[in-house]
Amino acid sequence: MQLTERGAASCQRAKAPETGDAYVRARELWERLGSPSEFIQIPYGQSRYYAHRGELGLAQRLDEDLLHLSNQRNDVAGLVLGHLSSGVNLMFCGMFASSRSHLEKALALYDPISQRPLVRQTGVHPHVFAQAYLGNTLFCLGFPDQALALGSANIPEARRLAHPPSLAGGLAIGARLLSLVGDDIALDEWANQLVTVATEQSFPHWRTQGEIYRGWVKVKHGDAMGGMSLLRSGAAAYRASGVDLFVPHYFELLAAACEIAGQVEEAMSLLDDALHFVERTGERWLAAELYRYKGQLLLRQGHAETAEELYHKALSIAVEQEAKLWELRAAVSLARLWGEQDRRAEARELLAPVYGWFTEGFDTADLKEAKALLDKLA
Repeated sequence: MQLTERGAASCQRAKAPETGDAYVRARELWERLGSPSEFIQIPYGQSRYYAHRGELGLAQRLDEDLLHLSNQRNDVAGLVLGHLSSGVNLMFCGMFASSRSHLEKALALYDPISQRPLVRQTGVHPHVFAQAYLGNTLFCLGFPDQALALGSANIPEARRLAHPPSLAGGLAIGARLLSLVGDDIALDEWANQLVTVATEQSFPHWRTQGEIYRGWVKVKHGDAMGGMSLLRSGAAAYRASGVDLFVPHYFELLAAACEIAGQVEEAMSLLDDALHFVERTGERWLAAELYRYKGQLLLRQGHAETAEELYHKALSIAVEQEAKLWELRAAVSLARLWGEQDRRAEARELLAPVYGWFTEGFDTADLKEAKALLDKLA
């Protein structure tokens, strides 16, 4: 059972076959012993393993089994891990409302005193990861202020706990949120902190993510070549680790860097690769944005009709996922195109209700851009 004490925390060998084999053996032993609650982290760790492999369907089934068993036994620790893992995996799949529900349940059930053994068993403080992923989920659902508030409070909490894996993981998940929001100043600070912690503690998986975000910040600050070098090396190292999770996100960042550098064809190729990962793994949380961005690149190349089709596809996915932030971005892109085609009334009719849904985030770039476009279309 020693595997479980290393747990899912580090992700350093997340896709290594020997890790998967070890989980299979541990699971068999655990079940032969009657699935004792003392080792409930085994099914949790197995789910995290398959999620990082990009086998999200299998990971979700393992989560369901864990929740079913824990409900039967009224095992609160098992419920915390089951809801945490379910919430994270559902976020990956783009099922944001369900993800939010599970993550909030995990936070409500977690008691840092009575469930302190979970930290040793899983390798992380569960509430730090639950809050970090809840921030990502809330952003996609259209609550950017709440998302950023959670992220801002989470890192000081992780530092107070003096637990390096929780801090590194919290910084990595939080940096992802900042990259989506577009807060380059905060992202630069968090990426540097992530690289420092990950280097000091020998967490190569998280160090690589920090280097990727460092590269993206450099691109945004005008150093396209230096930033692209970090992005390329970071993405290559990440892929070499065998982890499939978040590859579409990192490919999108590299594609955006290529576009800024004028390498539009490579940007398009990277987006196609990202969408291939989405279709193969079911990691759909970024699907709407990937299709929207591909449409934007095609429009830049003069393919307005195909771009419009992709904007509609992005809009449809976002509506299906209840992802109001992605819906807003897709609506802005389509409304701008229609405005340029002298279809201003249609454009405003599309965008106005989407923008009108929001109750917060009016200082973010997304909401400001939407408001400016609505004013222009008036």
